[in-house]
Amino acid sequence: MNRTALLIVAASLTSAGLQAQTTNPLIGEMKAFYTQYKGFWTKVAASMPEENYGFKPVPEIRSFGEMVAHVADHQTRFCTSVTGPRKPGDAATKKTKAELVAALAASYAECDAAWDSITDANANEMVGQRSKLGTLIVDVAHSEEEYGYISVYFRLKNMVPPSSDRSGGR
Repeated sequence: MNRTALLIVAASLTSAGLQAQTTNPLIGEMKAFYTQYKGFWTKVAASMPEENYGFKPVPEIRSFGEMVAHVADHQTRFCTSVTGPRKPGDAATKKTKAELVAALAASYAECDAAWDSITDANANEMVGQRSKLGTLIVDVAHSEEEYGYISVYFRLKNMVPPSSDRSGGR
């Protein structure tokens, strides 16, 4: 085999290898949204003072702490279903800020593992009624929706939600 033919074969193999490693842009875009809301929720849970974890804007809706627990349990259910058997989560049983912050962090560990497991090859595998990627997209949409609600709690406490904080986190 001459040198030119060898270079052409090597280049085509390298190109094929790079294409196999390339991730579907949808996976990358959705993981970026997940990461953004992970940051927002982590800051929300950490920055709300403990005495406001029982705060309810009106009696008929969840308290701030119950909202954090709801998001953590939802994430645990959805994300574990992507990586193995669905786990129920136990954040709703937690009462203190420290316990709820830890439960939220644990749910994000489950979701990090789920997002890290998604590839072009397995994104369409079904888990229940949805694909693996679809399950994670629904979880992100839920986190976004609930974050919109929790931002109101912040505003009612004269606090700036992380997504609106232009002070650089100060």
